[in-house]
Amino acid sequence: MPATEMEQRQVRYAKLQIARKQLGLDDDTYRDKLELLTGHRSARECSIAEMDRALDGFRRDGFKATKGVRAPSAKAHVRKIYAVWKDIEPYLKAPDKTAALRTFVSRQTKSRALPDGVSAPEFLNAEQANKVIEALKDWRRRVEGDRS
Repeated sequence: MPATEMEQRQVRYAKLQIARKQLGLDDDTYRDKLELLTGHRSARECSIAEMDRALDGFRRDGFKATKGVRAPSAKAHVRKIYAVWKDIEPYLKAPDKTAALRTFVSRQTKSRALPDGVSAPEFLNAEQANKVIEALKDWRRRVEGDRS
């Protein structure tokens, strides 16, 4: 599903703020550099192409974008779901593995009370999580059994 223009702008705006912090730029220096690169003193006034141009300029100055790393959940059942899912991921054909997990969790938790199910592992209660974990373990046994 393609991102909307607003989502694209939000992602770039966030990257600009990360670049600003990573490069240690104070507000005036950041705005001066932004104006030099885009003609605007505020990223909110920039088009997507202008924000991309600014990001390229910050990369030339040493900004390195890193992939965000999710902190492990405090809930053991959520960590277990992600651990078992990681074993299954190599067998999936879905391009977006996170979306595939969410779809699986939603399907496993559908009920009369929750016709759409629970949208993510982080929102599961212990009973729902156990159901999802057991279903994932069954799936893992099936795919690993196919391997031999």
